[in-house]
Amino acid sequence: MFWKKRRKTLEENLETVLAETAEKPAADDPVNHPSHYTEGHRIEVIEFLEDWMLPFHLANCIKYICRAGRKDPSKTIEDLEKGRWYLSRYIDLLRKKEGK
Repeated sequence: MFWKKRRKTLEENLETVLAETAEKPAADDPVNHPSHYTEGHRIEVIEFLEDWMLPFHLANCIKYICRAGRKDPSKTIEDLEKGRWYLSRYIDLLRKKEGK
């Protein structure tokens, strides 16, 4: 009886560990899960962008805002300026489409 309970507990724990491991990206994977997009967050920026199906310009804007200060702290302002550039370009594109 003891071993049956123990085995069940071990199997449940193993399933939990495997599920948690499968959900979490590799700790240091600069190609598939860069740390500047995953550190301290439940989802990666790419998952959010895909879920919302945002246009290229807006997706890049959000990407740069989210990574500002994380990929390279010395380039925080540069990343924010890139985000602003993509947003401004998208606004200009919309204005052209509206004839303004």
